[in-house]
Amino acid sequence: MKKLTKPGRISIVIAMLFLGTLWLFPMWRIDLRAPQYPGGLSMQIWLNDVKGDVPIINGLNHYIGMNEIKKEDFREFIFLPITMLLFILLGIVVLILKRKLYYYIWTVLFICIAAFSFYDFYMWEYNYGHHLDPHAPIQVPGMSYQPPLFGYKKLLNFEVLSQPDVGGWFYIGTGVLLVAITIYEWKKK
Repeated sequence: MKKLTKPGRISIVIAMLFLGTLWLFPMWRIDLRAPQYPGGLSMQIWLNDVKGDVPIINGLNHYIGMNEIKKEDFREFIFLPITMLLFILLGIVVLILKRKLYYYIWTVLFICIAAFSFYDFYMWEYNYGHHLDPHAPIQVPGMSYQPPLFGYKKLLNFEVLSQPDVGGWFYIGTGVLLVAITIYEWKKK
């Protein structure tokens, strides 16, 4: 089995440090702006919590029939920290074994985790924005309120921006780093 190069080994340490930021900074943020909230409202999604102006957002969403955002409703807040911790521990094993094949497998595993994470987040947004209370005080026929997975969207009089926060950029950076080094290692055969 071919040995991992020095840049490959260094990238494992960097990737683990990048993923460590998920416990220190929010992963994602959704910002809302409307005439009645000129300073805007913000919700930050952490590895194991949701913070920010959530009580105000819940109060507004009640009028259009959206479910309340509660930390207890997110099973991801239990599984994602465990998954990231196991992934980091697996990185230590790859670092000790120093084999390219294990690095490739580690990278593919991260891509699978990331793809599932984004899919799961999209589905949460979809369900949150489409499954509305039919008895809501404000009803707009045919209207759904799904925030964008990434980017900008206008929802009634609210402008919504969804984007990675500090931890999310490090998470994305981890994926970019692992893929780049995998290509580098593959070409170094």
